[in-house]
Amino acid sequence: MSTLGPLTRRHLIVAGRVQGVGFRWFTKETADDLGLKGWVRNREDGTVEAEAEGTETALDEFVERLRTGNPAARVSGIATKPAAMKNETAFRII
Repeated sequence: MSTLGPLTRRHLIVAGRVQGVGFRWFTKETADDLGLKGWVRNREDGTVEAEAEGTETALDEFVERLRTGNPAARVSGIATKPAAMKNETAFRII
């Protein structure tokens, strides 16, 4: 993760065909690649929920990569909002 700039955290809800297609693993790999910390999980309504913390630049890149998704996924939208920092040490699938 880039150490340029302050750290922040975002909460995301990803809609579309994002369950049963490896999207959580894609999200974790993307977060790890960008040095982000946080978590990702499936929700009962068929969306995927995540929180990630890092620099604004890394978080912007994270959202853009998720918007594209992995080849089996079809992302129809991503809702984001700020979240409270938790100073996590890894990115987890929960």
